[in-house]
Amino acid sequence: MRKTKASLELVFSDRRDSRSKIKEIPPLTTIDLFCGAGGITEGFRKAGSRCLYANDFMPEAISTFSYNHQGTWADCRSIEKVKPAEIRSKLKINKGDLDVLVGGPPCQGFSINAPERFLTDPRNRLFKDYVRFLEEFEPKAFLFENVPGLLSLGDGKVLDRILSEFVRLDYHVTVKILFAAHYGVPQERWRLILLGSKFGEIAPPEPTHYAAGRANFRGGGGVLTFQLTESDKRHLLPAVTVGEAIGDLPRLAMGEGSEMVGYKTEKASGFAHTIRNPEGVTYNHFAAKLSKQNAERMKYVKPGGSWRDIPHELLPKGMQRARKSDHTKRYGRLRNDGLAGTVMTKCDPHWGTVFLPDQDRSLTVREAARFQSFPDAYCFLGPRVSQYEQVGNAVPVLMANAIAQQIRTHLETYGTVPAVVLEVAHG
Repeated sequence: MRKTKASLELVFSDRRDSRSKIKEIPPLTTIDLFCGAGGITEGFRKAGSRCLYANDFMPEAISTFSYNHQGTWADCRSIEKVKPAEIRSKLKINKGDLDVLVGGPPCQGFSINAPERFLTDPRNRLFKDYVRFLEEFEPKAFLFENVPGLLSLGDGKVLDRILSEFVRLDYHVTVKILFAAHYGVPQERWRLILLGSKFGEIAPPEPTHYAAGRANFRGGGGVLTFQLTESDKRHLLPAVTVGEAIGDLPRLAMGEGSEMVGYKTEKASGFAHTIRNPEGVTYNHFAAKLSKQNAERMKYVKPGGSWRDIPHELLPKGMQRARKSDHTKRYGRLRNDGLAGTVMTKCDPHWGTVFLPDQDRSLTVREAARFQSFPDAYCFLGPRVSQYEQVGNAVPVLMANAIAQQIRTHLETYGTVPAVVLEVAHG
């Protein structure tokens, strides 16, 4: 009997006279700081990783994380009260054994006027806590994600200060701005990604889908973003649209829905099929009632339109004074053939584009979660206002998955983790 080996990334035909077996290998281990509802960890789980410990101070987010990742120690405490040495002791792992530290400290304190005082500014203690975990665990690699606006703060000196801390700890760091739609996420969302490794620079994941989006940040454009051309359409998948993302979910009127609903149609896109729950039900699909004023305004907004479609006398007083070039997403209606705008932490038409393309209502939590590429089996807990916040704060699952796969490939290249191989035996 002759055996051949190949990477899992290759496609194998289904042969009746062949038997294949994935060699059992330990998953990559991760720690997720500022984990929220678990978008990064879910993406890494899809890539075969196992999260040992997660931390967030928001009780509802930790409840959601714990429910969906029941094998993880989910810690609901202020991170500054957490002692990394105690966590490492309880996990019973040595320095350098952890594969990946992931997380994105909130950036409220990044807009300081004196970047040289970045580390002493109390608003930036959360970044220092991330560094404390790096120092204690000495992971093989890390993922640090944040808003692209971090690039331009302090004329770039703030980012330089952050990078200097990572370099001080002997990490090679790659900086890239990723567009979520390039990885099959049906949404316009940009994130600043810093990838660090003890063994050399990690190349950012190449786009798998062709999508165009307008950058909503200063700095980095053309250098730190992937610039796709028309010729890229030939070898990339098309972007996943709004209609493909949510078109198979049960149609609702305002006030209809439930925290658990069954599918009513089998007609679903390829994206929807991969997202659907095999159990035949999904969660958090309830259509909130709009105020009388917003319900009336919504009638005038066409797909792809916004507040400009609404009669002047029906607009809020503040919007009546706005210029037509301002607030382009407010009171917007989605298009079935387009991408969703950045999913917000509030499903409020005054904040952005939340009206359905062909239903007179706003997005449900589940529809927002689809735009973030969460699987339908992922259940969000807590009050509905918190559920929207959890979804809006998350890193898109498929983008996190692409990053996780890239980190795995990098670590395999340097021999720090076993390579995933498929053993095929031919009779």
